[in-house]
Amino acid sequence: MSMTLKEYTQQELAAQPIGAWTGVASRLVVGALREQLAVENLTQPHWWTLNHVAGEPGRWTRAALTERLKQWDDLGIDFDEVFDDLVGRGWLTEAAGLMTLTGAGEDGRIRAKERNLRVHRQTHEGIETADFVTTINVLRRMVANLGGDGDLPT
Repeated sequence: MSMTLKEYTQQELAAQPIGAWTGVASRLVVGALREQLAVENLTQPHWWTLNHVAGEPGRWTRAALTERLKQWDDLGIDFDEVFDDLVGRGWLTEAAGLMTLTGAGEDGRIRAKERNLRVHRQTHEGIETADFVTTINVLRRMVANLGGDGDLPT
């Protein structure tokens, strides 16, 4: 599905507004991810929850996970509704306030991961790994230059 891009001079490319290009890229990538997750009746906050709980079962309380996830929320999500939905599906359990995925939750997480990997592969099509790494490092530097956290998320 790779398409040929028109060639421009370095001067033309260097004059481009980075905010416009990163905004378009963000909307398209996030839109594609959200579309794939919706097939599983999931939102990004569902996905984030599943991954965090799978990565550290029995570590997360609702309050701690909400605090961790809200930095990526751009939709004003009520995380308790997300957690309640996953509990209601039988994908997440809570014991002594700590969350753990069930077998069904892990199965759903794996299906969602496969869907997200499709978007990842499509996004990276025709892009060399070294170029992608350079792009990420440039964006990290821009974020840091503007007072943000240029470190990779943990």
